[in-house]
Amino acid sequence: MGALWITFVVTFLVTLYITPYWIKKAHFANLVGKDIHKTKPTKVAEMGGITVILGFISGILVYIATRIFFFNTNTQITYLLAILTAILIASIIGLIDDILGWKIGLKQWQKPLLTLFVAAPIMVVNAGTKIITLPFLGKFNLGLIYPLIIIPILILIGTNGFNMLAGYNGLEAGQGIIILSTLAYLSYITNSPWLTVVSLCMVFSLAAFWLYNKFPAKIFPGDTLTYTVGALAAIISILGNFERAFLVLFIPYIFEFVLKLGGRFKKESFSKVTPQQTLVPRYKKSYGLEHLAVKLLNKLNLKTTERKVVYSLHIFQLLFVAFTIFLYG
Repeated sequence: MGALWITFVVTFLVTLYITPYWIKKAHFANLVGKDIHKTKPTKVAEMGGITVILGFISGILVYIATRIFFFNTNTQITYLLAILTAILIASIIGLIDDILGWKIGLKQWQKPLLTLFVAAPIMVVNAGTKIITLPFLGKFNLGLIYPLIIIPILILIGTNGFNMLAGYNGLEAGQGIIILSTLAYLSYITNSPWLTVVSLCMVFSLAAFWLYNKFPAKIFPGDTLTYTVGALAAIISILGNFERAFLVLFIPYIFEFVLKLGGRFKKESFSKVTPQQTLVPRYKKSYGLEHLAVKLLNKLNLKTTERKVVYSLHIFQLLFVAFTIFLYG
């Protein structure tokens, strides 16, 4: 148990100490973006997901080294290396989207196509359980359908779905902490402790990043983070046989997709900021859960701040966490 805490401490500290360094360098290199929900123009460091990924990889490498050198076991090493490979591919794609998205712009059909490469390392190690049970029909062996179709679809949902609900200080990091903590718990109660460690490595890295990303944010996560966290959630669900849990946990992102589809993915998730630093709807209709949260808080005559919008979305996510735990309880 002590060795595991060393893993988590390393993960947390690497992200905690690298993030302010990246903030400084990002400003120097003009890798900054405007914080929309502030009355005064504020420039914030971009592509913060890089620091989260470095912390996560450091933790996983410490975990692998501990198992090999201290406990003389190499079980699950193939899967662990496949996870690292997939995460690196997701981060590279996110980095490309962060950079080219500003200046050239990736087309909507290009983004999901690129994220399919993330599935490759998980497909080639033949991950997941191919046996499914349908009510009244019994068990079915999906065979090659699972690695060739199901795995890419789940990772496609994870990477692109998690990328949609974003744009508010602390939102993406907080959502990642909630979803991956849930998957860590499910891994623990279903006797997959190694998946618990992998999930918590990302949770601890996100927690350190959140300290700089929470309101008022000093750094934005970017697609570098959202693609990576979404991909990891899908991968953990595949390896742990939590496909049902994954789909339930991503119901808010399915809602987000449907709402954004209504605006043909051209409407921004941001709100308007009043001189009193409160938020009001940008559009008459709602094109995202963020818009619905702002309208609900305004209707309740609450002071609609960015923090409250983020917390309300977290509470909405926790409803599906509760249902997921009940489902596997």
